[in-house]
Amino acid sequence: MYIIKPHIFSRYPEIIFGLSTKIGLRRLPPFCFNLSYSVGDDLQIVDENRKEFFNAIGLPVHSVAYQKQIHSDIITTANCGGDIGESDAIITDKKNIGLAVSIADCTPIFLYDFKNQVIAAVHSGWRGTEKQILSKTLLKLQQQFNTSPQNLIAYIGPSISQANYEVGNDVTEKFNPKFVVKKNNKFYLDVSGANYFMLLDFGIPTNQIQKSDLCSYEYGELLHSYRRESEKSGRSLGVIAIKG
Repeated sequence: MYIIKPHIFSRYPEIIFGLSTKIGLRRLPPFCFNLSYSVGDDLQIVDENRKEFFNAIGLPVHSVAYQKQIHSDIITTANCGGDIGESDAIITDKKNIGLAVSIADCTPIFLYDFKNQVIAAVHSGWRGTEKQILSKTLLKLQQQFNTSPQNLIAYIGPSISQANYEVGNDVTEKFNPKFVVKKNNKFYLDVSGANYFMLLDFGIPTNQIQKSDLCSYEYGELLHSYRRESEKSGRSLGVIAIKG
């Protein structure tokens, strides 16, 4: 199994983090090592995959909080593991609760307030980015948990790169032109970059932000991509937790 573990969390031994890939248990296409129940994969296989992944990162399966991602700006506070319903961002200050984001092109962002011991996990596709779900999550951390930008560590995980994310003009009109490139009468949107600037605008120091350069569309042997594989795409999970 291959699990992505960003270096920015390595200085905090209390943080558990792992982001799964297509590689695990010698699973074969089309779904490979898939952790989603909603893509048409065999449910027993998904159960086995999840158990293997969570064991590898050191979390019991029942301790992970999941959300039904609907490309919204809904933010949920989790007090236990399990299904927390429809939302696209989860916050907790509880120990030993994993916060999961399902990934197959959209931008995942993981936050850790090391002073107040609070974490958040955000799913931000173009719709969520246009609704500024990340900025709203940061504001909620500030208002409800007394989070300061100087105490935040942020990781932007793998997602589809601007070079491979063609969108219509109706989408690009919703964004600052600095996140849009027009080439051969086609428009390309930098969703990951837009979220990176939300972190900067909030005041998080650049040396406390890590932004992955891995493109889910390009790295077909490693990462799931809905844009590339359509209905046959599996899903990765990115999970963050604080050890008790």
